[in-house]
Amino acid sequence: MSNLNVLVVEDEEAIREMLVMALEQTGLTVMAVASAEQALQTLAENMTDLLLLDWMLPGISGVELARRLKNDSSYKELPIILLTARGEEEDKIRGLEIGADDYITKPFSPKELIARIKAVMRRSGKLSDSGLLNVGDLTLDAEQHRLTIAGHTLEVSPTEFRLMQFFMTNPDKVYSRTHLLDQVWGRSVYIEERTVDVHIRRLRKILATYDREELIQTVRGFGYRFSLAG
Repeated sequence: MSNLNVLVVEDEEAIREMLVMALEQTGLTVMAVASAEQALQTLAENMTDLLLLDWMLPGISGVELARRLKNDSSYKELPIILLTARGEEEDKIRGLEIGADDYITKPFSPKELIARIKAVMRRSGKLSDSGLLNVGDLTLDAEQHRLTIAGHTLEVSPTEFRLMQFFMTNPDKVYSRTHLLDQVWGRSVYIEERTVDVHIRRLRKILATYDREELIQTVRGFGYRFSLAG
């Protein structure tokens, strides 16, 4: 799971530090903040694959933050695991109804947490049992930072690799240039939208060598879609 970025939102410092240590030991890249407000700023500036969110936070609660994110088109696909000392069934149901992907009650063991994370990331399509992303005969190995098609390695830049990783994780969906910039480059970096077009052209040229340029499709007036369907 070393290619995944996790944001921990926990106001208790001791628990936050424990979570960071446990997650980093598995190879995850971890960011940690103490409030919902800090979480929103971090999400706006960084690519995040999973949100590990404490229910009880000062100010905006964790469950309210989860509700807001799931109602925001930019974050509705972001997997969220709620952490809480509230073990009542109605609380669990409430958390899941607002869109949380899983719910874990304190205290919990690091092993249980990692198992829950793996399960959520598999369901979201961001992690396979082998650690590989496969779409048709295209394979992306985030551990080895390798992209292959029918066994042939494609020479792509780090940015193009991240772009393909995003596309392969989210196939058959149309994304605007602005959304791609936010997800692949990050919101804290100012880059012109035409930069996306440049990288798309490069990727198509590389894919064209194997007659696969049609994998990345232009949707006129909106943006791009990655799909096996022509």
